[in-house]
Amino acid sequence: MATTDRQATTLALAHALSAAERGLAVIPLSRTKLPALRSPHRAEPVPRPGRTTPCHGECGRFGHGVHDASTDPARIRALFAAAPRATGYGIACGLPPHHLIGVDLDTKSGTDPSAALRELALRHLFTVPTTVTVLTPSGGRHLWLSSPPDVVVPNSASRLAPGIDIRGAGGYLVGPGSRTDHGTYTTAPGTARSAPAACPPALLRLLLPPPRAHHPTPPSAGGHGRGLVQFVLAAHEGQRNTRLFWAACRAYEDGIGPALVNPLVDAALTTGLSEREARATIASAARTTGHHP
Repeated sequence: MATTDRQATTLALAHALSAAERGLAVIPLSRTKLPALRSPHRAEPVPRPGRTTPCHGECGRFGHGVHDASTDPARIRALFAAAPRATGYGIACGLPPHHLIGVDLDTKSGTDPSAALRELALRHLFTVPTTVTVLTPSGGRHLWLSSPPDVVVPNSASRLAPGIDIRGAGGYLVGPGSRTDHGTYTTAPGTARSAPAACPPALLRLLLPPPRAHHPTPPSAGGHGRGLVQFVLAAHEGQRNTRLFWAACRAYEDGIGPALVNPLVDAALTTGLSEREARATIASAARTTGHHP
């Protein structure tokens, strides 16, 4: 590796460790802005849809993208040691203590996302707060905002307005100081040491998906069904799929599987799983217990 690349990796590690000191969980990135570590499962046979749930790092190995993110200096050094060609770092969104939301104002679309954001602010009566702002090599900007701890903001692309992408739970932002094929990400003057500003409530409402229809636990499922739903709702990062699979298996074994599908899906969505992941996990549980999903 060229000396300049080694220097870029060393610099990226230094920036990543500095971000971690501020409570921001980080991962190493390549010059393409993608995670620098390849998946440890890349050589494994591709499972049929619904047969297994995706690994989010439960195997204990590196290479699970944003699920590798950490604030622990020893783990961060280990991540970068395993990714010697990393020239940048990503900051995971949605994690405590900041529960970061990234508002990506992307100029590559040929639109004016800053003007679109100002128009939204006027229309919905909120003020875009002064906050950490990262300047991208393409001329765009990343605004860092924080959300309440009990709110899960999803990722989206141009849903809010053309050229405005949102990085939420499960997403990441390229950290300032990162070097990419197109240039270096830098912090706007005067914002480097600021904490992410709170997301205005009116803007937060725009970032959340429309409410889903409520599926209460059917009376036929009884107290056991409610207990299984609560078991899923209590899941933390790293155990969501496992708890959902176990609960769905118990439901089908006890003859209440079909009645509990929608309540279990809603519970899984609350923990941060996507509907596709949740339904695939429940379908896998049905087949495992000898039922048709």
